[in-house]
Amino acid sequence: MSGFADNELTCNDFLGGRVRLWQPVDGYRAGVDPVFLAASVPAISGQSVLELGCGAGAAALCLAARVPGLHLSGVELQAEYAELARKNAVENGAIFEVVQADLSALPSELRQRQFDHVIANPPYYRPGAHSPATDSGRQIALGEQTPLANWIEVAARRLAPRGYLHMIQRVERLPDMLSACSGRLGSVEILPLGPRTGRAAELLILRARKGGRADFKLHAPLVLHVGERHIRDGESYTPEVMKILREGAELPWPAT
Repeated sequence: MSGFADNELTCNDFLGGRVRLWQPVDGYRAGVDPVFLAASVPAISGQSVLELGCGAGAAALCLAARVPGLHLSGVELQAEYAELARKNAVENGAIFEVVQADLSALPSELRQRQFDHVIANPPYYRPGAHSPATDSGRQIALGEQTPLANWIEVAARRLAPRGYLHMIQRVERLPDMLSACSGRLGSVEILPLGPRTGRAAELLILRARKGGRADFKLHAPLVLHVGERHIRDGESYTPEVMKILREGAELPWPAT
């Protein structure tokens, strides 16, 4: 049983129903961000993946739906969400080891392991930079308690040589991310997610590699919606983005 009562949960479809996710009605609820994060990872069957701050498991389970045979682990601070992630793993027939812990104080068993990939969707806002949520779970998920640099430091420590970090964040946090990668991770690439043509990106995906030596790359934005403005109700995602969100397609990083 999770820490939530049945009437406090809803079951939602992701990837066109390929992933079914139990989520709290009033707590933190996953949107498209963890789906984009999962789609950005070039994992192959047999590799190991660690998600920092896995919540109810949306990103890890979307990645598992696209790439079978992964060895998935997750760390989640909030016990009720960690239990929910385990419930969702069973719901989706995935083997997903979820550890309830503070990422800055990982248990020794995890500290002794290295992973081919680390993924993370950290809280977007610095303390005091957004209106506080009435639900404590949502507040912890959105408002930074552990500094962003610590997330990247932990990721770098847990990556195997040549392993990849993928992280989705708000654009204004890019200077913090680059500073934290310096001396720890290289071959940094940034893919902005632009809402529409001619509109500034609000989110980005960072890719960095342990031991990477390639030059920094800032790619052209992946444009999410058709048209320059929203003109009618309903979805307006581009065909490329629809394949990611509804069919579980891999997010195509620009050729380098």
